[in-house]
Amino acid sequence: MLTQISVFIENRQGRLAHVAKILGDSGVNIYALSLADTADFGILRLIVSDVNRAKCTLKEHNIVCSTAEMIGIEVPEVPGSLSKVLLAIDECQLNVEYMYAMRVPSTQKSALVFRFTRPQEAVKLLQNSDLKFVGHQDILNNL
Repeated sequence: MLTQISVFIENRQGRLAHVAKILGDSGVNIYALSLADTADFGILRLIVSDVNRAKCTLKEHNIVCSTAEMIGIEVPEVPGSLSKVLLAIDECQLNVEYMYAMRVPSTQKSALVFRFTRPQEAVKLLQNSDLKFVGHQDILNNL
């Protein structure tokens, strides 16, 4: 499993840069991100090197954040790999709330980060497939 930090930020100039700077200044490396916005605010979803340090740093700067458990699945970089992963998910009758991609530093391979409607059930069902999970330890192995 991967722990994602969701950061709630105003949709205005400079806010994204501010979050990136304070995390960088505190020694937190960002490995993956996704940004969804509305007219007034955005949700910045992050996979980082140190979840606790990131949360503390953001809270020290009065930035609202929360965490969620995500499922990382390695995706070989060959044609048809995405389809294979998505078909396995479909065969398990799982619903994907959202997903985004990342690069895993320790393996130099790509991974998809998933949020499922029923995450614990998703893990159990996907363990029976031939998919390879990616966790925080995989991200940190070469650091």
